[in-house]
Amino acid sequence: MTVVPVNLISVAISLLAVSGIPGLFMRPRSSWVARAHAIMVVSGSVLGIVGATLAFVAPDTALYVFPWPAIQCGLLGVDSLSAFFLIPVFLIGALGAVYGIGYWSPSERERTARSVRFFWGLTLAGMALLVIARHALSFMLGWETMALSAFFLVSTEDEKADCRKSGLIYLIATHVGTLALFGFFAFWRAATGSFDLIPQAVGSLSAVAVNVLLFLALFGFGLKAGIMPLHFWLPGAHANAPSHVSALLSGVMLKMGVYGIVRTLTLFPDIAPFWGWFILLAGAASGLLGVAFAIAQHDLKRLLAYHSVENIGIILLGLGMALLGRTYHREEWVTLGMAGCLLHVWNHCLFKALLFFGAGSVLHGTGTRQIDRLGGLAKKMPWTAFFFLVGAAAICGLPPLNGFVSEFFVYLAFLGSALSSESLASVAPLGAPVLAMIGALAVACFAKVYGAVFLGTPRTDAALKAREAPASMLVPMAALAFLCVLIGALPALTAPILDKAIAVARGPGSSMPPAPALSSLVPFASLGALVLPAALGAATLSAFFSWRARRVSRKTVTWDCGYARPTARVQYTAGSFARTLVGLFGWALKSRVHVPRVSGFFPERSALESHVDDPVLDRQLIPDAAFLRSRVRWFNRFQQGQTQSYILYVVVALGLILATLIPFKRLFLSLFVR
Repeated sequence: MTVVPVNLISVAISLLAVSGIPGLFMRPRSSWVARAHAIMVVSGSVLGIVGATLAFVAPDTALYVFPWPAIQCGLLGVDSLSAFFLIPVFLIGALGAVYGIGYWSPSERERTARSVRFFWGLTLAGMALLVIARHALSFMLGWETMALSAFFLVSTEDEKADCRKSGLIYLIATHVGTLALFGFFAFWRAATGSFDLIPQAVGSLSAVAVNVLLFLALFGFGLKAGIMPLHFWLPGAHANAPSHVSALLSGVMLKMGVYGIVRTLTLFPDIAPFWGWFILLAGAASGLLGVAFAIAQHDLKRLLAYHSVENIGIILLGLGMALLGRTYHREEWVTLGMAGCLLHVWNHCLFKALLFFGAGSVLHGTGTRQIDRLGGLAKKMPWTAFFFLVGAAAICGLPPLNGFVSEFFVYLAFLGSALSSESLASVAPLGAPVLAMIGALAVACFAKVYGAVFLGTPRTDAALKAREAPASMLVPMAALAFLCVLIGALPALTAPILDKAIAVARGPGSSMPPAPALSSLVPFASLGALVLPAALGAATLSAFFSWRARRVSRKTVTWDCGYARPTARVQYTAGSFARTLVGLFGWALKSRVHVPRVSGFFPERSALESHVDDPVLDRQLIPDAAFLRSRVRWFNRFQQGQTQSYILYVVVALGLILATLIPFKRLFLSLFVR
């Protein structure tokens, strides 16, 4: 029993890592290339899920160790927290491989299909390895495998300038984060005397060491998680990558940053209250600004990317609440906050992957991801429209879907702090209204998206000629939609799993008493009584309107606005629908509007354009880089491309290095001092 989980997961990682190799030796246009890859990924993922499930049923204190004689320590280990984060890796990995059969088929993508499948498996293997790592060496091996493989996935369509730019920005950002993690592990070794990632005893680390380590960890892992303002690589990478890759990046890879933060927090028994407040404020900023920037987007995938920033903010709200509860010895805050944090990791994985799969289906069927070039797709792509609607309702936190449950846990944590007699009651006025505003803005954003993309009438020929996705793309979407409904309708099923993960996330070195069970704090029976009628009501209304629509004999367009012969141009655009909300957040968005000049009795055709720059990348980093480049342009004279010049530079450098060995002080004393 103590060996089976880690063995199964190790075999799963090996299968995933080599899943793309058979395709390198098969005919590029063969349909069996994608099928063979999907079979290997699904097989490895099933083994991994079985291994993670076995880790859940093991005792809380059990740690499955794989010995590595070269470094004389346990290299790999699986506990309930690792198993919790492994489930999304294997689940989305398997569904994405099946989705890719139709979306990125070898017959249509001969140049890039093999590389996508090769690096898909490596990315999954890297993520699974870092999650079960118990040593800095194995962790960084998994981290770099994930980071570099994801770079090649983001840069798949490297013939496009935007794709190359997004890949370069991602590569720079991920390695800046890696440098921070190198600093973290080096400082960890200096402070503890070991590279082992094991919790420390109370008082074994000074407050300064803990603060330095937490800063490095939050910066390095926060870059990967996409916390505002460290999110700048995320919108471009998610928008330009293949859609099933975007689902993997958003649904799973961002959570590797969250896992790193949670795992780091388990290493320290004593943490200053400042860090709980800091994570809480970072979550509030990421949530609000993420959804605000999402509302202003016109690119469907870029809009979904900013919603990833928003949901990372919700995860951090729960984590910050749990950390404050741990610091101030409020066990119920720890349980509820961590339950909301961890369950939202799963929930975001499910509905965000579903939404990116839906966006990929739209792109596959129309050839465009520009919202204002779509419209009326519900008639052409009914299954895609339905599954996208499920994902949209889930991400908005609406019952009876899974997003509502995890946000409800966080609300309960804030409510508990509000009822507390301590001064920390001020947490509730901060967190609860922010979370409510995030949900309301998300509803407005997806009302815009769904209305402009799937309702109304086609705006362009691309939408008019749309076609439904093949079964290989629809089946993974159906599976994700089912899981969103299952967790939302039966949330009590997740309670035992969350209790196991929370027990590890609290840290074994904690001086707090055992945390109360989640079922003792959450009224699951009442929650089910609320959710199930909502589900039945939604199903009843949907059936009624479908029946009523079939009875209407007269056919007309949507949103005719009183015109006798309206055109598609009469409809709301994405920009006009969201204009009021964009103006409300104008202080942050700073939207640039290009108003056309219309003159004469018969003016030519013109268009109004609006664009919102990213506040970090477009307004800060790129201008700063251009300024720095202009100031060091003089250095280009040394970069001449001449071999003899470079040999001279090497000789000069070696001379300077050797000069450091000359005992100048001794020579000076012997010559001038008697």
